[in-house]
Amino acid sequence: MTAQAKKRGGTESGNGGTGLGIAAFIANGEDLGPIVRHAFESGKPESLLQGLRGIVKMKEVEIEELCRVHYEEFILAVDELRGVLVDADELKGTLSGENLRLQEVASSLLLKLDELLELYSVNKNVGKALATLKICVQVTSLCQICNKDIAEANFHAALKSLELIEKDFLQNVPLKLLKKVVQKQIPMIKLCIEKKVCNEFNEWLVYIRRASKEIGKISISQASLARQKNEGIRSQQREAEDCSRIGFDEHAYALDVELIGEEEVLEFDLSPLYRAHYIHTCLGLGEKFREYYYNNRLMQLNLDMQIPTTQPFMESHQHFLAQVAGFFIVEDRVLRTADGLLSESQVETMWGTAISKVTSILDEQFSRMDAANHLLLVKDYVTLLGAIMKKYGYQTTSLLEILEKNRDKFHQLLLSDCRKKIDGIFPKDSYEQMVIKKENEYRMNVSAFQLEPIDVVPDFPYVAPFSSSVPDACRIVHSFVEDSVNYLSYHAIMDIYDVVKRYLDKLLIEVLNDGLLNLIHGGCLEITQMVQIAGNIAILEQSCDTFLCHAAQLCGVPRRLLDKPHSGLTARAVLKASQNAAYNGLIALANSKIDEFMLLLTSINWTPEEAPEHVNDYMNEVVIYLHTLVSTAQNVFPREALYKVVCGAFSHISDSIMTVFLSDRVKRFNANAVASIDIDLKKLEEFADDKFHSTGLSELRKETSFRDCLIEIRQLTNLLLSNQPENFMNPVIREKNFGSLDHKKVSIICDKFRDAPESLFGSLSGRSTVQSARKKSLDVLKRRLKDFS
Repeated sequence: MTAQAKKRGGTESGNGGTGLGIAAFIANGEDLGPIVRHAFESGKPESLLQGLRGIVKMKEVEIEELCRVHYEEFILAVDELRGVLVDADELKGTLSGENLRLQEVASSLLLKLDELLELYSVNKNVGKALATLKICVQVTSLCQICNKDIAEANFHAALKSLELIEKDFLQNVPLKLLKKVVQKQIPMIKLCIEKKVCNEFNEWLVYIRRASKEIGKISISQASLARQKNEGIRSQQREAEDCSRIGFDEHAYALDVELIGEEEVLEFDLSPLYRAHYIHTCLGLGEKFREYYYNNRLMQLNLDMQIPTTQPFMESHQHFLAQVAGFFIVEDRVLRTADGLLSESQVETMWGTAISKVTSILDEQFSRMDAANHLLLVKDYVTLLGAIMKKYGYQTTSLLEILEKNRDKFHQLLLSDCRKKIDGIFPKDSYEQMVIKKENEYRMNVSAFQLEPIDVVPDFPYVAPFSSSVPDACRIVHSFVEDSVNYLSYHAIMDIYDVVKRYLDKLLIEVLNDGLLNLIHGGCLEITQMVQIAGNIAILEQSCDTFLCHAAQLCGVPRRLLDKPHSGLTARAVLKASQNAAYNGLIALANSKIDEFMLLLTSINWTPEEAPEHVNDYMNEVVIYLHTLVSTAQNVFPREALYKVVCGAFSHISDSIMTVFLSDRVKRFNANAVASIDIDLKKLEEFADDKFHSTGLSELRKETSFRDCLIEIRQLTNLLLSNQPENFMNPVIREKNFGSLDHKKVSIICDKFRDAPESLFGSLSGRSTVQSARKKSLDVLKRRLKDFS
């Protein structure tokens, strides 16, 4: 073996390092692939094969050596293996028998297992069927619920059911037919819901248009009540201010609970609108519905803006304006509560359209109106509409502008109405002092207009210093002021007092004063009526301050502002002038009546043979008339006016007697006629002195008394009865005793003067001597007057 080993070692060493390298790779368990590839690529596979063969031989030697070393153990192992083989055969037989028995037992179990597996399959299929049926049942149940909700008009719940079907069940429905049917019906159901909601919404549109009129009426009624409450509060404030001027009034600051009230909430149903909006939003048609709503409401608004042509505007304006108010109250509620259904710009657009149409209609209708009360009624409703719309945030400037535009027309119509009323009360007045028998009449005709300075109820019957036309005129003036303030109250910012004052002046000047002047100059009044008219004008002139206070009170102007200079009415001065015109008219009437009596003067005997002992009839008539005139005027006229009228009458009497002396109707007169005139004058002078003192006119300390008004005729009478008439030409004497006489008139009258014949008084030598001396003196006066002229 050593030799073989050495031989193998030489061989191995003869093969070189190739075999050792391969052996090292094999021992390390590495891959021989790269070595093999390299050998074939280098074209030397033989050396590789040779190395491998050498390795094999070397391993065989190692095996043989290993077997020789372990031979005994190997034999023992083989014996053990044979014993194990016998045991294995026995075990195999045992296993085979057990297998047969197991197969016999398992065959029945396998049959049962197959049955079990089949049952498991059936159970699985049934479970799937139940799950499918459950889904289908849920879907059909939701469909039934949806149908029921639709039938009950519960569209929101129906849409929720549809949404649940679409999102949670429709994709999981295993039955394609059911799924197809449901998918097909869902759009139809949605369309059905949309139609039903639209029908319900269209019915609501009809309802809300009908309800808008009632809504507007209620809101306007509320605004009217609120305005009345405010006016009541302002009235109480004015009364409190008036009381504060004279002292504290504990009731002025009392809280009136009746004036405190809660505003009634306007109730109207918007739920169909909300439901329709929500349903359309759920259907994805929100924008379409918003446009549909806006267009329909705009069409309704255009219909509301058409006033009926078969009905007068005075009968339809309340319904028309109430419809407008109700429409925009509804739109305001929709804007605030309908979650984006309307935009502010859309509401403003509708309001702009409406206000433009309303102002156009009002302008046209105002231009056709010919009665102030009609215009005032419409104005009241327009201002209430403006107040309501302003409360809801709408711009109402255009409404105020149209009222401002027709302000002058309203007052012209109001002046025209007042003129008709004034023209109606004057002919009905008897122009006798008003006799008031009851307290309520006194309060209604006197206290209400402060026609008496002292607010104390007198004893009845009470004779007022004015006739019935005065309280009637005051009532018309107060009504004018109230209507004017009522019309101008549309502007809460504008100071209306100056405007009312201007129109009040216009009423008093152009209507009341003109009516009085027409009455004065009408030429159909008696003297007593003229006296009363003059007294009435004096009362009305004094009432101007009362009228102004009434206007200021209604306008909320403090009374202290009325005490400022130049704050009064121009009409007061105008009425004062008319009062003077009445006095002049009265003087003219008195003079005219006196002229009738003075015509009797021309019929007396101007050349009587004996001196008269009594007053002539004409003078008695004149005195009686003057007594009536003074008595009537004394109860009505101020003393200045009475003085003016009576002085005018006495002056006219003097002028009338003077005129008779100068007229051609008296060709000649004698001393007895002059003596008769002297008796008449004494009667008249006595009456003049008595009335001058009894009427209290002497207290005025006038330079001219009633007697002084007769100075011209008195001086003429004294001159003609004088024993030395020629003294008239003495400047000193003339200035002292005959200063009122004109030398030309004296010349004409002296030419007519003829003394009585001497034969008639022959037995009266002394008297004849006096007459002769007076005649000579008168002749001297005549010559000197001729020379002077």
